[in-house]
Amino acid sequence: MWGKPRGGSIPLARTIIFLPGNWVINVIGLTEGSTKWELILASGSPRRRELLSEAGLSFQIISPDVEELSGDGYSPRDLALTNARLKCMAVSVARPESMVIGADTVVTLDGEIYGKPLDLKEAAQNLRIFSGRIHEVLTGVVLSCGDQRAEFVSNSFVKFRELNELDIDDYLSKVHVLDKAGGYAAQEHRELIIEKFEGDYQNIIGLPVSLVLDQLHKMGFPIPASE
Repeated sequence: MWGKPRGGSIPLARTIIFLPGNWVINVIGLTEGSTKWELILASGSPRRRELLSEAGLSFQIISPDVEELSGDGYSPRDLALTNARLKCMAVSVARPESMVIGADTVVTLDGEIYGKPLDLKEAAQNLRIFSGRIHEVLTGVVLSCGDQRAEFVSNSFVKFRELNELDIDDYLSKVHVLDKAGGYAAQEHRELIIEKFEGDYQNIIGLPVSLVLDQLHKMGFPIPASE
């Protein structure tokens, strides 16, 4: 069923810890001095951080120093899953006792993969291509803890409004897009570009939280009770 995006964000309590090797641990939902680290998000994405926090999870962030693969030689689905695996396992090797979540989001249209744009010129060109059309957003997710591992890909579809040059300029003047797959952010001024979507809206933002929670539960990891 097509729908209109909903969502919001909540303020996050955090503690930042610096470790050798240029890894930065950003602790979300736990007070300073806590010693029990169970869940790790292997991503520096603020969108994924907010989505997990809104789900009521307490977790820690470690941004792995890995070189993400481009689309050469990979299908969109394989690329999302491979990059998610790289991120997850880079952290899991060092923290095998923790449950680690790695994720990667890919935007694709007509078999082409649209990654993070190099500059605003490329971002504007992406918006021209997406204008009035439906593209696919895939997020690969890998969870690992000890000898347990789970992998899956979630997909959603987004239809853009018909955009003219003024629309594109207006959007790019309001939203920082250079760190976002496809060169746009569904959660920021979405009314300017998105007409409708199909599938999990959180997946479009960067993490299919309901599927992550379901898989965590299947793997025996404690998750917040539903209200």
